[in-house]
Amino acid sequence: MRLGLLQLNPTVGDLEGNAERIATSVRRASAAGARLCLTPELALTGYPPRDLLLYGGFVRRAMHQLEALATRLADVCPVLVGAVEPNSCPAGKPLSNSAFLLRRGRIERAFRKTLLPTYDVFDESRYFEPATEPGVFTLDGLTLGVTICEDVWNDKGFWPRRNYTDDPPAALARSRPDALLNLSASPFSVRKQSLREAMLADMARKYAWPVVYVNQTGGNDELVFDGRSFVADAGGVITTRLKSFAEEVRVVDLSFDSGHPVRPPDPEFAEAWAALVTGTRDYARKCGFSRVLLGLSGGIDSALTAAVAAHAMGPGNVLGVLMPSPYSSRGSIEDSLELGRKLGIETLTLPIESLMRGFDETLAPAFAGLPRDVTEENIQSRIRGNLLMALSNKRRAMLLTTGNKSELAVGYCTIYGDMSGGLAVISDVPKTMVYALARYVNRTFGPTIPKAVLDKPPSAELAPDQLDQDSLPSYDVLDAILELHVERHKAGVEIVEQGYDPATVQRVLRLVATAEFKRRQAAPGLKITQRAFGMGWRMP
Repeated sequence: MRLGLLQLNPTVGDLEGNAERIATSVRRASAAGARLCLTPELALTGYPPRDLLLYGGFVRRAMHQLEALATRLADVCPVLVGAVEPNSCPAGKPLSNSAFLLRRGRIERAFRKTLLPTYDVFDESRYFEPATEPGVFTLDGLTLGVTICEDVWNDKGFWPRRNYTDDPPAALARSRPDALLNLSASPFSVRKQSLREAMLADMARKYAWPVVYVNQTGGNDELVFDGRSFVADAGGVITTRLKSFAEEVRVVDLSFDSGHPVRPPDPEFAEAWAALVTGTRDYARKCGFSRVLLGLSGGIDSALTAAVAAHAMGPGNVLGVLMPSPYSSRGSIEDSLELGRKLGIETLTLPIESLMRGFDETLAPAFAGLPRDVTEENIQSRIRGNLLMALSNKRRAMLLTTGNKSELAVGYCTIYGDMSGGLAVISDVPKTMVYALARYVNRTFGPTIPKAVLDKPPSAELAPDQLDQDSLPSYDVLDAILELHVERHKAGVEIVEQGYDPATVQRVLRLVATAEFKRRQAAPGLKITQRAFGMGWRMP
């Protein structure tokens, strides 16, 4: 059988646009010989639709679009479309997360998702009623089992501890399907694709059936979806993989014989870079912005953010703003200008010394007798935040913040200052990874980020001779502790048992806890690790 894999980038809530995207893709695949097409999970609404699902009018419009789509596609091959389905039962949640089979101009039947994730960034039990049993249908003499995303993430032979008691593929096996189909909207995180492929290849071998996995691509709010849909044959060999972070329509043969493996997934830094570029481009575009701006400090964080922005939006749509103070080194200014030239972006210099003096004079009576401290440092950051927001308003460009995950974790950032903006591009990138990605940029695209930026010690340059390590542990140590605590959920005593200094661990964990009020007011950031500070971080 020939299958059309429709790896799509829907916009959440754009029902008409998403329906058009689906229809166009189905026609392309059908013309290329597809006998059945598959969309990603909730392709009609976009994933995740979140509280749009609480509005009955939105759900009714979605069903109307689905019915119209079935009529439009009456003359082409059948298609499984991910969409929401009203629950006709008088009890339970009002909706199901479903895959609808459109065939011969009508909605023939629906297959409902069984396992509803409610962890990290997922909150599906808020909206959906789970299926009680998986479904199969026949086409061209083959029996095909249908699953939706999480349904395949609970195999007891693969996971040492499972999140659910139900195992939909095991239940499907009783119907003896010839192949397993999976419609997914699985968000990206670094190294996750290797896990997906290993998991579904193991399942294919276990049941001796091909597994077809179709994933969403593109960015929706904080989440980035990497696509990379694939087919595992009945021997567990990955024989097909679609593009990374890009839409693609591909017709594949559903083979039951072991084939030739495709190359391994993208390396870690390549996929992280692609996720940041994709997420930035789609966040700005789907919010209605064609231009972005950011502050250029001469440091590694703003340099990497600027590089992401230039690749995401095009250099002509990026403004880099230098705002030197008396504490800014000549090298930082020169490095920022060199970066701007190499990226081909516009730069603008707005010195802030006179504004700093104005604040000092105004606040002098109120601060009389009090020593200078972090207050004056934060004023500089807030001056810069005001200038950047003024330019954002005037130029109708989204402001990108440049803080990294390490800083956000311990509160080494200024609320209403450098935290101001519409999108925190690298807020889920630890400082050590910032350096690694900057080097990846220079290896891949030529010498873009100046060597001096990579070599000099990190500094906020808010005071004379200031270095980050005056206030924080070395970033190697800090990032290792943060990964254990934030991503692996380890308590202080468990981290100390791994060889870290108890006083350092206690200090870092205290900083993480006390910075929560800042993070609650931070700009949304792009999730690329297993756990980010954002919609999946639910701390009091």
